[in-house]
Amino acid sequence: MPTESNVARTVRQQPRQGRAYFECRYGQLHVHNTMPPGGGFDEGAPLLCLHQSPASGRVFKQFTRLMGGTRSVYCPDTPGFGESDAPPDLPSIADYAAAIGDFLDTMRLRQVDILGYHTGTAIATELALARPKVVRRLVLVAVPALTTAAREAFKQSPWPVQPKEDGSHLATEWQRSVQWRGPGVTLELLAQSFAEKLYNGEAAWWGANAVMNWSADERLPLIKQPTLVLRPKDDLWDATARAQQLLRGARCIDLPDYGHGLFEVAPEVVATPVATFLSG
Repeated sequence: MPTESNVARTVRQQPRQGRAYFECRYGQLHVHNTMPPGGGFDEGAPLLCLHQSPASGRVFKQFTRLMGGTRSVYCPDTPGFGESDAPPDLPSIADYAAAIGDFLDTMRLRQVDILGYHTGTAIATELALARPKVVRRLVLVAVPALTTAAREAFKQSPWPVQPKEDGSHLATEWQRSVQWRGPGVTLELLAQSFAEKLYNGEAAWWGANAVMNWSADERLPLIKQPTLVLRPKDDLWDATARAQQLLRGARCIDLPDYGHGLFEVAPEVVATPVATFLSG
């Protein structure tokens, strides 16, 4: 069974990282990819990584360097985020999942493992339910099993806030970023994340809105695939605990020393248990 040496080995092998565009129902989907150095003869099933909102697949760059020595890793920018074209109207989680499904069809991937982070966990769940023969295993990191109170709070004050001519929205969102700053996140990393949030423009709140209208209580118990839940201590700490109760057969690992920025500041903390789980 794989141990921490697997992670070290993937670093020594120096997987190849790149980017590409693929067609999906909303236009072009921008995908960050990491390939094994051996010419694509993967040892493991391909891994699909789905990011939080508002962000992009860039957040997984350090993590995929650790995972990409033994499998192909694909990190798409969710439609409307990063460099991917946006849906024409306000999307649901199922809409996002369908667009990512277009990518799986284009790549003709017979089986994949999926890792989701925040918003990405909801999208990963929908893909697992819609494509049970394709999705082999799930890793869910910080799961939005939200309360009614949290949903109502978002309705009253959606975030990120819309741009304002006097620039006051910048201070509001910067303070939110500082409030959610995880252990080990440098000022430089925080600024990069903040800039990416602004880059998503007026539709930056669409991803969070889709999550608020997604029913974790109904959807998570339907998952049949082997599932690993990682619980960093961020704003979804309590929500992820609720998700664990909905996923009775899942393996769960608490990460109380880490929060937002987990994949950038401590990718090995995720890669070690994920490599073991996916190879089990």
